[in-house]
Amino acid sequence: MMSRLSTAFVFIQAIVLCTGADPTPLVIWHGMGDSCCNPFSMGSIMRMVENEIPGIYINSLKIGDTTTADIMNGFLKPISDQITMACEIVKADANLANGFNAMGFSQGGQFLRALAQQCDGIQMHNLITFGGQHQGVYGFPKCPSSVTFCDSLRQILNTAAYRPVVQDHLVQAEYWHDPLHVNEYLSKNIFLPDINNENKVNEEYKQRLQALNKFVMVRFNNDTMVEPVASEWFGFYTPGQDEEVQSLQESDLYQTDQLGLKAMDEAGKLVFLATDGDHLQFTDEWFNANILQYLK
Repeated sequence: MMSRLSTAFVFIQAIVLCTGADPTPLVIWHGMGDSCCNPFSMGSIMRMVENEIPGIYINSLKIGDTTTADIMNGFLKPISDQITMACEIVKADANLANGFNAMGFSQGGQFLRALAQQCDGIQMHNLITFGGQHQGVYGFPKCPSSVTFCDSLRQILNTAAYRPVVQDHLVQAEYWHDPLHVNEYLSKNIFLPDINNENKVNEEYKQRLQALNKFVMVRFNNDTMVEPVASEWFGFYTPGQDEEVQSLQESDLYQTDQLGLKAMDEAGKLVFLATDGDHLQFTDEWFNANILQYLK
């Protein structure tokens, strides 16, 4: 029989284990037109998390040597190159070696999902995407106010998104999803059909995505940036037209389970959250009530 002294020692050890562990680190990837460390966007998010989870380590991914490069790479650097850079950053960060949670904002959401699927040897626990365009976009209603070439960008996407020179040099073209020309999308888009396992099933992509504890998708019900908004929950237009929207659960992607999302959903790993804001607009109170639980 265990002595009282031994029992007390085990009890103290349990307390230390429960209270002494450092918080799970966090990786953040910003959206289009933003940078890793903008004090009014990602900086604000970091401060909010740090206030609620003291001592948490946060790596806000910087894709480039300078802030300007980080911003411009979000428009002009091929996504595959960005994923490679992000993979190298994460692997080189000793603070992330034992695993981390991840939050992606707008296009940073699908980029972090690609990181989870394509970067071998990392341990992403929970993935949270805010307004991520997981099925892409078909429409480009507005850009951040800081971007001056929005009209040109919109025109290029509307007329020439699948031309090789555009695919190779314009990030947003790589998740342009034209439901009226499905075969062209599948054959000429160099990013989205690949990470969504639409042309062929990459078992490693599927297994790595399914290794997540939780995949949390946040939709902004009054989003004026993403068309269709359903993409934020992995839904999209029904193929062949651009009016009727189908949910993830209604899609062939789900029914065939070629990406493993149906199995994840049935296992309780998919979390669908919504807030009645415009693109990336939410309150601290909403964040604390709905998101913090996946960061602790």
